Amino acid sequence: MDYQYIKTNGIRLHVAQAGADDKPLVILLHGFPEFSYGWRKQIPHLVEAGYRVWAPDQRGYNLSDKPDGIAAYSIDKLAADVIGLIGAAGEEKAFLVGHDWGAVVAWWVAAKYPERIKKLVNLNVPHHSVMRKTLLGNFSQLRKSWYMFFFQIPWLPEFLVRQGDWKVSAESLQKSSRPGTFTENDLAEYRQAWSQPKAYTSMLNWYRAMLQKPPKALSSSRITVPTLLIWGAQDKFLGREMAQPSIDRCDDGQLVFIEEATHWVQHEEAERVNQLIATFLRDD
Repeated sequence: MDYQYIKTNGIRLHVAQAGADDKPLVILLHGFPEFSYGWRKQIPHLVEAGYRVWAPDQRGYNLSDKPDGIAAYSIDKLAADVIGLIGAAGEEKAFLVGHDWGAVVAWWVAAKYPERIKKLVNLNVPHHSVMRKTLLGNFSQLRKSWYMFFFQIPWLPEFLVRQGDWKVSAESLQKSSRPGTFTENDLAEYRQAWSQPKAYTSMLNWYRAMLQKPPKALSSSRITVPTLLIWGAQDKFLGREMAQPSIDRCDDGQLVFIEEATHWVQHEEAERVNQLIATFLRDD
């Protein structure tokens, strides 16, 4: 594994890199509250399968730049970061894989810049239009998403979460996953990332920008690139009823439920997820 700072969209992202430069590029986008470390079980498998892998700490996370202000974390800027990475790698197109917030970004990139994406793989996050519609009309999902609204409060969420050596965040990961998914060594890595200057406020600014700085509607929300959606069915944050409608917004989509997995499907069922991703990227 190599780590480089890559300039993109006016900032620098800290990027974990592996695989030969002449291999097809796969970009892995982590979610909240992780960083590139969250793909540690996928990167070696993808390299062995014949890919060049870039896994950035997305803007605001860990060692990447943390621009000030909520507007700096709008979905359009996050998507532009990804396009800049593809260009910095010397490529016209890349395979794109996202989980959680990384999947939110990946859906948007695929909708706005389909000419830059070969194939899309998302884990446990619905298409943006499905999420919006569900939040407006489904009380059960609204209740599950309470934290999105709590995070809108200035400074208080980050103050509370820092208490007890990041006890709330660590317990959230452990309680929403299968026992043993996140080890003490894993949590030590995350605590170090959360403790980076300005990091947690920047991470929460993703949620704040989502509601306070919403993007202009795209001319089309259809996903025209081949898409695989992997969904851990025991997700405590996002209901499985949003999965099929998301695939219905894809011209060429596949949906795979992993019934025994939670929101943290790539950690819990790494071998199955790795096989699904590699097979999907390889098949034409």
